[in-house]
Amino acid sequence: MTHSIHSLLVTLVALSSFNISGVAENQIISPNKKSMAAKSALLRKIKRPPNIVLIFADDLGYADTGVYGSKTIPTPNIDALAKRGVRFTDAYVTAGTCSPSRAGLMSGRYQQRFGFEFNTAGAAITHRESRGLDPAVITFPKVLQHTGYATGMFGKWHLGTRSYFHPNTRGFDDFFGFLAGAHGYFPVKKKERVYSTVMRNKTHLRETEYLTDAFARETVRFIHKNKDKPFFAYVPFNAVHTPIEASKIYRDRFPDVKNLQQKTYNAMVSALDDAVGAIVGALKETQTEKNTLVIFMNDNGGPIYTRVQSNAPLRLGKLFLFEGGIRVPMIMSWAGVLEAGSIYRQPVSSLDIYPTLCEAAGITLPPELKLD
Repeated sequence: MTHSIHSLLVTLVALSSFNISGVAENQIISPNKKSMAAKSALLRKIKRPPNIVLIFADDLGYADTGVYGSKTIPTPNIDALAKRGVRFTDAYVTAGTCSPSRAGLMSGRYQQRFGFEFNTAGAAITHRESRGLDPAVITFPKVLQHTGYATGMFGKWHLGTRSYFHPNTRGFDDFFGFLAGAHGYFPVKKKERVYSTVMRNKTHLRETEYLTDAFARETVRFIHKNKDKPFFAYVPFNAVHTPIEASKIYRDRFPDVKNLQQKTYNAMVSALDDAVGAIVGALKETQTEKNTLVIFMNDNGGPIYTRVQSNAPLRLGKLFLFEGGIRVPMIMSWAGVLEAGSIYRQPVSSLDIYPTLCEAAGITLPPELKLD
């Protein structure tokens, strides 16, 4: 990338500070123009290190939310997040599949640089699975943790299942989720134990709530617990990855959809939207919303083989390096810092999340990290 969200954060603040009409939709402010003034404006707006919430959906189609064009699946909470912040039309991830994309996000580097081109364990954990995110890679959660942030992860890891890959060793104080690449949304009977178990830190447990709701519940608890200190919550939902499963309460929202697979998928997106609403609601309840940077994005395009996701108007989807596989929805919201209702139409990358969050937190990164 010739520019990054590292500089884009300053750019977006510049748009609101200097009231440059229309620029957010059509062009990039050159880093050489007003850059020092924009940097000063950003620093004035940041009163203290912000809280950070990074919501990472799984296999969501590019056009499966209202703000990105869906006419069939209402997503009022995701849409409201976009209205309060910046919607990106051309956000890209580094791979068309789960694990490599997440490796790029966590490292701020193209995953090919450290040999992580393919998915690790799928639904089940095998003790022979040795692949994972290289322990030598310094993740941005580790950086935030080192500088005093309370850090928590709630959802799907998919970056290695051995102990030295575990989220608790990669920068997260609290972990609630599963290590492999997929999980059922309802409790699994022991004799049908296909999926890796849900864990709280390193303790296995049996979760009884619909899993999307459970991840939202745990995130809300984390926010309330850490409301008086800077916190970082990484929420990589497994929604809407297969299996296509949803509670009746969510399926009943789509009485006119006759195809059961499509009805259930729509319900999964609706549950995801409710979860986003619950997380934002917790920020309001704890009066931390105005000092919290919220990012919503997806790990890769929606798979075309399920026949329920929509990546329109993009070509193909998950597994491919065409637009439908690597171009994803992305929203950033930060009250009082980013201009509400903005649209940014220039290419940005998930690689830029690492330096962006560190810049927002006032952290100077050493050049030897060699971020892309």
